[in-house]
Amino acid sequence: MIYWEIFIAFFIPGILGYGGGPASIPLVENEVVDRFGWMTVNDFSEMLAMANALPGPIATKMAGFIGFEQGGILGALVGVFAIVAPSLILMIALLKVLFKFKDSPRVKRLTALILPTIAILLGVMAFDFFQTAYKGSGLWHTLFLAIVSLVLLEKVKVHPAFVILGALIYGAIFLG
Repeated sequence: MIYWEIFIAFFIPGILGYGGGPASIPLVENEVVDRFGWMTVNDFSEMLAMANALPGPIATKMAGFIGFEQGGILGALVGVFAIVAPSLILMIALLKVLFKFKDSPRVKRLTALILPTIAILLGVMAFDFFQTAYKGSGLWHTLFLAIVSLVLLEKVKVHPAFVILGALIYGAIFLG
């Protein structure tokens, strides 16, 4: 039963996560936190931070880790297969159609219209993370880390992995 739940938890985001790994993050969070209750929002945000600090596609790392936590090595394999399978099947089936219409204005408009929805999904998830951080570490630590992270990412152009690593070190020193 757990392997079927792992498969469903990652197959649905794999189907609906149009736009790549970041677009599927809120969908995965909905499945593992809200639907199946395998993680809290705080656990999910910590796992997401660690997954972002590591190289490779975010969705497969999340599927592998969460699948392993729930069902061992077979659970990790089921999770990774479930998140990859929809794209793999669709790419094989629709590759010819995709190349035929990839420059179509309709396809470009479709993509442009989906982006605001993805932005809202990510914004809602970011707000949940901000609330969890505020409750866990207080207003000043949360604001300090948010502002410093924003400056480092947007002005100084530091790689996100180093910003996450810095936040982890800050948390270990001042919040641990």
